[in-house]
Amino acid sequence: MSRVTVADQFIEVLGQVGVERIYGVVGDSLNPIVDAVRRAEGIDWVHVRNEEAGAFAAGAQAMLSGRLAVCAGSCGPGNTHLIQGLYDAHRNGAPVLAIASHIQSTEIGTGFFQETHPQQIFGECSHYCELVSSPEQMPRMLRIAIATALGRGGVAVLVVPGDIAAERAVHPTGTTTLPIGHSQLVPTPEQVHELADALNRSRTVTLFCGAGVTGAHQEVMALAARVHSPIGHTLRGKEWIQYDNPYDVGMSGLLGYGACYEACHEADLLLMLGTDFPYDVFLPQAHTIQVDHDATRLGRRTSLDQAVHGDVGATLRAVLPLVEQKSDRAFLDRMLRHHAGKLEHVVNAYTQEAEDHVPIHPEHAARVLDELAADDAIFTVDTGMCNVWAARYLTPNGQRRVIGSFRHGTMANALPQAIGAQLDNPHRQVVSLSGDGGLGMLLGELLTVTLHQLPIKIVVFNNSSLGMVKLEMLVDGMPDYETDHTPVDYSAIARAVGIHSVRVEKPTDLRSALGDGLHHPGPALIELVTDPNVLEIPPHLTTEQVRGFALASAKVVLGGGVGRMLDLARANLRYGTAALP
Repeated sequence: MSRVTVADQFIEVLGQVGVERIYGVVGDSLNPIVDAVRRAEGIDWVHVRNEEAGAFAAGAQAMLSGRLAVCAGSCGPGNTHLIQGLYDAHRNGAPVLAIASHIQSTEIGTGFFQETHPQQIFGECSHYCELVSSPEQMPRMLRIAIATALGRGGVAVLVVPGDIAAERAVHPTGTTTLPIGHSQLVPTPEQVHELADALNRSRTVTLFCGAGVTGAHQEVMALAARVHSPIGHTLRGKEWIQYDNPYDVGMSGLLGYGACYEACHEADLLLMLGTDFPYDVFLPQAHTIQVDHDATRLGRRTSLDQAVHGDVGATLRAVLPLVEQKSDRAFLDRMLRHHAGKLEHVVNAYTQEAEDHVPIHPEHAARVLDELAADDAIFTVDTGMCNVWAARYLTPNGQRRVIGSFRHGTMANALPQAIGAQLDNPHRQVVSLSGDGGLGMLLGELLTVTLHQLPIKIVVFNNSSLGMVKLEMLVDGMPDYETDHTPVDYSAIARAVGIHSVRVEKPTDLRSALGDGLHHPGPALIELVTDPNVLEIPPHLTTEQVRGFALASAKVVLGGGVGRMLDLARANLRYGTAALP
């Protein structure tokens, strides 16, 4: 009988729960687990160029599938590279298991080469982070870690010294059974009746929806029809609620658009459904009820008239029979007109001269991409201005998915997330909306795309600038500094590593280049040289932000930057993308 090691047992348990791949970089203390993968059937090792990318890829796979995804890093710097992607996965509630390999167990605590303290390092970005210090703890600890990641939604970390992984297994592996799906959390009858009473008393109601409305589209529409309510959404809620929605008034927040802000503030009652929206300055801070399955989120962003602990779908199914049909839809109609007027102004503004404007206007590029992408495309979106283009111009339809670092807000997430998305969805179109700043940060993952011949479509919005940082500086009263950089030809880099690529500088070439790239049978990079002066201003600026922008403008002009300030103003006023003060 062959010798079964702890590493073999580890991989066998992962196979039992349906894990098909592990993302990481091989080496050192991780070698026993890597060798167990080599000898096992049904699990592949996905080599990435940076463990950070492996964690992002695992997080994207878990977010899209709801199943456990796994990443790994060798001792010391190998596993500390994981932390950015793990923070992102954890804040997204994605069930990810991280294998943090450790130095030899007898050397822990001696200041040995590459020694770190993984339990401390990963404690904040995980629900479970424990050290396997002897073979006797396996496979139970692994099963606890898996159940925690899946049950609580987030990251579990097992710290495994390399010598422990190589030792003979003590206990039989046995079988692993996990619960299928999640039970619906129904609020108490008292909460349901109180919610119904509040809805019936309120003359006007606005629904504000987050990602927690997943699977409850029909119930939300039914409630909106019953109370004639406008429906606004967060960025994470957009893909679940905006489609087939005659009550849509857009999005609130820093990337917001349309009439959502007004609808939230002018209604007699704001009903927040499945959202932990963090930007409290965009909330009315009064006359609000919140429904969420996670009780810890209730009331932490705004004061509440009522907190309802329950899943959105289950709550609405319980309350709908008690809600009276309202007859007055004047508030809804006014908000819808206001929303339509805002959208018409923006669309008309950016389409004027769009086909002639060089550099390419990024909003025009995003709109064309939206038209050409597949109906079931998966979009991964870099943090920064790419978030804005995705929020405003990618159209959800119930099939498409749009994911990004919407809660952790890290750069460089789009391309590695696309890697995980494509590997788990080989027959769907996966499009990475990458900024030049984000792509440059983890540029080596182009090699990962080539190595595994993943047919990802990488659309690079290249304005040679950190546009969102520039905007942050300006509204804070600071002239932008170190945000603009020497132009880089990313299409040439991609071509050099074997990726089909094209660089688009003229808007007249935009549609054909995007169309050809999206239909290319293998990996493709479409680089769009976009206008660096186009900045998206939030729909509502504070007085301090208006003063800050004016102060920054004065400083730029006094510093000899009159031309640059005029270019910035012209770009935004011409296209209506930002109502600059």
